[in-house]
Amino acid sequence: MKPRFLVLTILAFIFLFPATDLIGQDKKQDKKLNYGNTIDVQVPYGRFQKADKNFFDDLQPFTGAGREKVPPTDLTEVRIGLLGPLEGSVLSPQGIQMLQGATLAMEEANEKGGYRGIPYKIFPHNDVGLWGAAANEVVKMNDEKVWAFIGTIDDINTHVALRVALKLELPMVNTGDPDPTLTETRIPWMIRCIADDRQSSYALVNYIYHVKKHSRIAVLRANNRYGRVGIMEFRDAALRYGYPLVLEIRYNDGETSFTTQIERMIKSSPDAVVLWGNAKETALILLQLRKMGMKQPVYGCDRLMSPVFLEIAGEEAEGVITTCQYNPTLDMPNLVAFNKNYEKRFGYEPDVFAAHAYDGMNIIIDAIDLAGLNRALMRDVMTDLKTLQGYQGITGEIIFDASWNDIGVIWMTEVRNGKFEFFPPPPFEQENLTGSIAAKKP
Repeated sequence: MKPRFLVLTILAFIFLFPATDLIGQDKKQDKKLNYGNTIDVQVPYGRFQKADKNFFDDLQPFTGAGREKVPPTDLTEVRIGLLGPLEGSVLSPQGIQMLQGATLAMEEANEKGGYRGIPYKIFPHNDVGLWGAAANEVVKMNDEKVWAFIGTIDDINTHVALRVALKLELPMVNTGDPDPTLTETRIPWMIRCIADDRQSSYALVNYIYHVKKHSRIAVLRANNRYGRVGIMEFRDAALRYGYPLVLEIRYNDGETSFTTQIERMIKSSPDAVVLWGNAKETALILLQLRKMGMKQPVYGCDRLMSPVFLEIAGEEAEGVITTCQYNPTLDMPNLVAFNKNYEKRFGYEPDVFAAHAYDGMNIIIDAIDLAGLNRALMRDVMTDLKTLQGYQGITGEIIFDASWNDIGVIWMTEVRNGKFEFFPPPPFEQENLTGSIAAKKP
């Protein structure tokens, strides 16, 4: 078969006969969503001025070459890369779960015959927290001739890896970094299948200020990009509701004593406290808050939803409320099977990073099955919103916006009797928030 005819055949197949795994039912929306699934009252400056130009509402096209390349015929394995904090990092437990979730998806695909009889093989690379190292690892994956890769969790390293992926024209699926700015780079070689901190912040702000009627919130966050960018969305959302934070202070990763920060929090007389950082430090902070007499309700980011947090915080964890990007207790057949198979394979329950890596790997495998072994054509499938619409993963329905960011459902959790109990966030309040800007008419 001539190369030109082969490429035309593949393109026709993509657009005329999409694979059932990647396509959902046509779900027309009655109203166009705001960017990032932002509710009307939370649109920046929305009460004062309509934007002259909106960004991120349209897909960023890829008009480069590559679709004409003929797939190789001498492969003995189909290689997929993974970049994650596998050792030497405070995020290594999450990185290992990410690797294991992706591995399970790949093993299941191989049991079904792999890619046309050729087995998939994962090529893991350690993300050690250094900018240059992350870039070098992506280059190594390209040298290994991977067709796509998953990665990573650390915000800075993900941004660096994405820019290298752009240069190498290597498809990338992010399954663990909630940085809202990641997909705003307009780089058409990456999709993200985990909800970002914008979605988590909207849910937390609505719950804290509308449902629980708090008005004075103090924040203690990690002094890194994850803490800075994540709490930025929370701070801005709270301000649009009319409630500026009474205090925002920081701590460094690895700290064990937080006396100075807590003394400042006590002086600010907050109604409630928001913690934003990794499970270990936030658990230690919670213990010291209580020891120093602070009995206020505590809320936190998704990383608090961890066995490490429960183990360290113990009884003091009771009542803490966080967000989570999926609900592992839902009675969905594919999720139930994943939980059972993961625990049987690795000896313990999967976490949010394992679950989303499982979905991310399946998206890559589905794209290869549909487009063949051609990076540009795989990219076309992975960034085609019509094809991706309604993608059903084990984490639920994954909904992508025009920046290829997952704007699907966020869940909330509360620690009850030593366990995380999941519940959906209450409906967002659009107006009539007592004492808030949102209640005032323009």
